[in-house]
Amino acid sequence: MIKVGITGAESKVAGEIIRLLLNHPDVDLKWIQSEHHVGTRVSDIHQGLIGECDMAIVSQPRWEEIDVLFNCCHTGAARSFLDRNKEKTESIKIIDLSGDFRMSAEDNEFVYGLPELNRKAMVRGATKVTNPGAFATAVELALLPLAKNLLVNGDIHVAAVSGDPTLADNIRLYNALTHSHVAEIEQTIKALQTSFNSRVSMVPMLGSLSRGLIAAVYLDCPLTLDDVRKLYEDYYSDHGFTFIVDKQVELKDVANTNKCILHLEKHGNRLLVTSVIDSMLKGSAGTAVHNMNLLFGLSERTGLALKPSAL
Repeated sequence: MIKVGITGAESKVAGEIIRLLLNHPDVDLKWIQSEHHVGTRVSDIHQGLIGECDMAIVSQPRWEEIDVLFNCCHTGAARSFLDRNKEKTESIKIIDLSGDFRMSAEDNEFVYGLPELNRKAMVRGATKVTNPGAFATAVELALLPLAKNLLVNGDIHVAAVSGDPTLADNIRLYNALTHSHVAEIEQTIKALQTSFNSRVSMVPMLGSLSRGLIAAVYLDCPLTLDDVRKLYEDYYSDHGFTFIVDKQVELKDVANTNKCILHLEKHGNRLLVTSVIDSMLKGSAGTAVHNMNLLFGLSERTGLALKPSAL
């Protein structure tokens, strides 16, 4: 059994990870930590876990009890938390859910944890993984097959909407053209196509949805639709969570799953790729569990064979 600890217990992503791990056949959840809710039952914070998990939140990590840490501290706090506990975490694996380690740097030991890009690195001995952002995940999955075949040779345009349950009958822009995930996307494209030097223009929005993210990605592409589809099918043929379909995609197709579903269209010389994911699963907690499966040599779909349910 994989012995697991979770920090940042109060975060939404921690609640989603707990929900997944409770049904994972190879996991023993040892403790859930937070400095702010010590002694509180997890189900008092994440009410969806009532009757599923009544573990009390601990104040300090018990490092000797675990094999892997899901670090759910928020961006900014995650790095300082791990820096304070560097010696104590040397013998365990770490999956970080913040944005603190996503950008490459000489002193950054974390593998960028998009399985469809870096599966080999995780299978072959990585010990530290940083989860991608949700917007970045949806857009990158829409572009990876093109980048692998050196076909991202012009500006990329993205319009995307992510669910925000705090918005009632409303939608608003969210860091339009300045979102931090743009740098992630550019870095990922360059990992496959070093010649890429164009611009990614992304207009993210938040809408009154409980969960889910849809991204419309378009760029110039000289290939026919049939040729493009073959590239995508070849790229994702041995990846168990990304699928290409002929019909228009909707968020309900992926709600509460770890899937990404892609739809391809050609309009003249432009290729339009529509990408849908569950922002809390494929865009966050689901990919984190997927990454754990890879780090420990399990089947990728273990604990993640989830049936979609409408929003």
